[in-house]
Amino acid sequence: MTNIVTIKRALISVSDKSGVVELAKALADQGAEILSTGGSAKVIRDAGIPVKEVADHTGFPEMMDGRVKTLHPKIHGGFLALRDNEDHITAMKDHDIGGIDLVAVNLYPFEATVASGADFDTCIENIDIGGPAMVRSAAKNHAFVTIVTDPCDYETIITEISEQGGTTHATRMKCAAKAYARTAAYDTAISQWYAQQNGETFADRVTFSGSKVQECRYGENPHQVAAFYKNSEERPGIATATQLQGKELSYNNLNDTDAAFELVSEFDPSTPTVAIIKHANPCGVAQADSLLDAYKKALKCDPVSAFGGIVALNGTLDATTASEIVKVFTEVIIAPSVSDDAKEIIAAKKNLRLLVTGGLADPKQDAKMVKTVSGGFLVQNRDTGRIIREDLKVVTDREPSDQELTDMLFAFQVGKHVKSNAIVYVRDGMTVGIGAGQMNRRDSSRIAAIRAGEAAEMAGDSETLAKGSVVASDAFFPFADGLLAAAEAGATAVIQPGGSMRDQDVIDAANEAGLAMVFTGMRHFRH
Repeated sequence: MTNIVTIKRALISVSDKSGVVELAKALADQGAEILSTGGSAKVIRDAGIPVKEVADHTGFPEMMDGRVKTLHPKIHGGFLALRDNEDHITAMKDHDIGGIDLVAVNLYPFEATVASGADFDTCIENIDIGGPAMVRSAAKNHAFVTIVTDPCDYETIITEISEQGGTTHATRMKCAAKAYARTAAYDTAISQWYAQQNGETFADRVTFSGSKVQECRYGENPHQVAAFYKNSEERPGIATATQLQGKELSYNNLNDTDAAFELVSEFDPSTPTVAIIKHANPCGVAQADSLLDAYKKALKCDPVSAFGGIVALNGTLDATTASEIVKVFTEVIIAPSVSDDAKEIIAAKKNLRLLVTGGLADPKQDAKMVKTVSGGFLVQNRDTGRIIREDLKVVTDREPSDQELTDMLFAFQVGKHVKSNAIVYVRDGMTVGIGAGQMNRRDSSRIAAIRAGEAAEMAGDSETLAKGSVVASDAFFPFADGLLAAAEAGATAVIQPGGSMRDQDVIDAANEAGLAMVFTGMRHFRH
């Protein structure tokens, strides 16, 4: 296997022109002939670097509005010929095919074109054909050809050809792997777009692609390995956030921070909302007239669990709120933006991770959610379901008050982000007890009530925070026991999807206990 390959001829055809002049100059300085097309050739020529048009090299003009320009035996033969195979060498001589030792290609911006909302014909014209063909040919013959699809690799290539006279086998292998990953991702984007045009929700065959953001120190546990990848979805959140300070985010940090930010993004920024998350479950969520008050209320719900948690805000983190947050050990703070004064306060906690997203995630924006199972994966759309007052059906003798209705809607939206079985107690815009992840709804209700009592004790209140609260359940009550546990804790109203065979038994129990209850008709299981 050849290690160092000298670059005698290179082909450069890129849509992203960043760094291309520096690469072309380094190649020219080593005596390489440079072939190029269209805009790439112009950029190189304008920089005073000798360049030969591909059409002049092949003796065949570009045609069909540029759809055919590099699809030619003199191009692909130059990529694919094995330099140590006598039959290949003879064929090259017989057909006047010169070897091409380096190919720098990046593809038409199909993904960006689709994301911009371009029309059908424009998207079609941004499907690159010649580019992927060159990438695959060159990558297949990486033993003799260097394929470069990422401008970030130009510096490595320039260094190797300048210092060693050519590229190393290790670099060519790495670039080949990256090249095939790029064409796979490109084809994935195209196939998904075509499926959408055909109105297919779930195609017969699906692929997913992502680009690596970081390798994690370890996974969920120290004996597991992990990495973080982002997809092409340009949605404010953990994958697009900027980390302003703090240690590198761990696997668990990433998972919890995502859960926290998705939760606060449910609520309009005109209503300051703060969530504190632990193990992907909220331990406190609250709304108030300011983020400071919302944080204090969220913390009051479960100050014990909040230790070492994630704090998410749906507005700009200000200095007074930052000063309050740093009083409690916190792993991560994530917000759409941060004031300069707040940054200075957070900076005193060097390990505290601070992330800004530039905006809130749109809770109505649909996307595919993927969960792996043994031998395959499950795909569903994101839970974008939302309930408003007009959707509620009062099923009890007593109708809820205006304040109860407000708290109900808040509680039900929070419950959407709690692991099932989920029960959420809310009073005056703050969660006062959360029961998550239990195998039966009664236990979740009891745990939430216990949390409300413990929070009251820690706050020095004389009575449980559950008194006068409303209760949200992510799914229907199959029996009245969970509802009665809420009534015993002091709750006055219940919001739940309804739909149980025993709905009437539960309604009768609510009436007997003097509870107001509404059905939403929408379930929010979360596993």
